[in-house]
Amino acid sequence: MRALRTSIQGLGALTLSAASFVRMLFSVFVRTEVLVLRGRWKSADLVTQMFEIGNRSVLFVMVTLGFLGMVLVFQTCLQAGRVTGDLSFVGAEFIKILVHEFGPTLTAMMLATRVGAGIAAEVGSMVVTEQVDALRMSGVDPVEHLIVPRFLACCLMTAVLAILGSVVALGLGALTAWTSFQVNPRVFLNAQRVMSGDLLVGLIKSLAYGAAVPLVAGTCGLAARGGSEGVGSATTRAVIGSSFAVILLDFLLSAFGYFFLQAETGA
Repeated sequence: MRALRTSIQGLGALTLSAASFVRMLFSVFVRTEVLVLRGRWKSADLVTQMFEIGNRSVLFVMVTLGFLGMVLVFQTCLQAGRVTGDLSFVGAEFIKILVHEFGPTLTAMMLATRVGAGIAAEVGSMVVTEQVDALRMSGVDPVEHLIVPRFLACCLMTAVLAILGSVVALGLGALTAWTSFQVNPRVFLNAQRVMSGDLLVGLIKSLAYGAAVPLVAGTCGLAARGGSEGVGSATTRAVIGSSFAVILLDFLLSAFGYFFLQAETGA
């Protein structure tokens, strides 16, 4: 009986904690959107965050997507060769899925680990050392100073990194198909299956992921309590929460693309 009571209390505490976090996340989201629409951000801060998020992540994203593209093409060609022996369609389907799914989502997952953890650690450290309280006493909104530049920079750079990573994945995928299965690059690089809806869904996903990662990570940082241990917990929650947000948005936006853009995507 005591074990059951303890389990119920733990579940209740977890539910209340999740509800409190969602409420705080929604508040940060609304305040960020209002500040962005009002133009309450500095171009110098935006450029700095674009460098931190984009330039410092470009090699990580390109290498990761490049190797994953090679593996995916190799396995697809291997299985298709065993079943049908026709590899002429592999490139067209790979480009299609790369545009609306593979490129944006994997880029965002990489940024959720690197950028999300960095934002949560930086903001959380400022919270536990009372720097955020000092900002409030100085009349500076912490969301405006800490979240808005990272939000805008991440939205822009996620799209840019997704494009760069997709180009690298496509190039290495074509090279793998050519060297391992003798698929002519002209046959592989066939973009006729890519429709306008695919491009639109890919762009929407990049922007949505770019918005979700700094919002979730920033909220985790602002909720940090209890010194260095609290910063570590906030960083862990930021990586998990950002990754979960990317997966959830991927499902919702993929469903949106299927049901509302079915004709355009050629689904």
